[in-house]
Amino acid sequence: MVIMEKSPIVELAKKVCPAVITIVVSKDLPKIEGYYFLPFGDKNFVVPEIQKGKSEKKKIGGGSGFIISDNGYILTCQHVVSDKEAEYSVVLEPTKSYPAKVISRDPINDVAILKIEGDSFPYLELGDSEKIKLGESVIAVGNALGEFQDTISAGIVSGLSRFITAYQAQGQTARLKGLIQTDAAINPGNSGGPLINMEGKVIGINTAMVLGAQNIGFAIPINYAKKDLEQVKKYGEMKMAFLGVRYIILNEGISKVNKLPVDYGAMIVRERLGEEPIIKGSAADKAGLKEYDIILEINGEKITPENSLDRVLSGHKIGEEIEMNVLRQGKKIVLRTRLGEKK
Repeated sequence: MVIMEKSPIVELAKKVCPAVITIVVSKDLPKIEGYYFLPFGDKNFVVPEIQKGKSEKKKIGGGSGFIISDNGYILTCQHVVSDKEAEYSVVLEPTKSYPAKVISRDPINDVAILKIEGDSFPYLELGDSEKIKLGESVIAVGNALGEFQDTISAGIVSGLSRFITAYQAQGQTARLKGLIQTDAAINPGNSGGPLINMEGKVIGINTAMVLGAQNIGFAIPINYAKKDLEQVKKYGEMKMAFLGVRYIILNEGISKVNKLPVDYGAMIVRERLGEEPIIKGSAADKAGLKEYDIILEINGEKITPENSLDRVLSGHKIGEEIEMNVLRQGKKIVLRTRLGEKK
């Protein structure tokens, strides 16, 4: 007689899945009555016929998330809930849906916190991502492809402290660092779901996969999210230090084309006509920063494509005094200021 040993993942699934949710993104869009063909050359183009003055709510996207408290706080990825004009709802079970409020968005670390009203929700315990070991077993849980709820994939931690450029909606990109690499399958729709260790604790938030590769996915270390949670519990929102400049990050290519003397740093430039490169009354304004100044370092920390100005500032507190090494018209100067608060 052969006795089959039960996998520990079976018990983990029972514990984890009830707290993993689906996030539905909806938006009011113009109502379409039908379609007509518009001839152009030897081709016909399909054009929607919009009903004037009327709109209808449509699902435009979705992702995964997980509940972290019995009173309905939820963690997910910022890119899942990035549209500030959309409405969000959470599906806990096929018959249970709740309207969700976005409490905070952290685009630097791709973390968002949501809240649904109620109590006695199933929830997951957060682990410590500083204690992750290369090769340890993990499972990824989420709403794969936006269709298959409670999809579980198993694997190991196959890399640590990874840096990637992630491509998101509307052609936007995000530079994410310190990520956990795993070979547990992460599919579209899994974004925002938990990466779980064998103790049943969340050690990461699934965020990205590599197209064209096999079994290479990435998760945001849960300790990044813990910092955001501390602020939400303390202030009711996430507070971020603010310098008050518009800028581009220099690299070798940009500097070569523009014949700049350095290939790193944040160069202060206006993004569009009519916008000021330095916000009036901001910490940057008080420091005396000028357009075309290049901020090279803050408190000795070098600004590079992998370590952007926003990311450097995220490590500092509101009201903290900082020292900036700045290149102005070919000369290095030092400026100091106290950081303000991002509104």
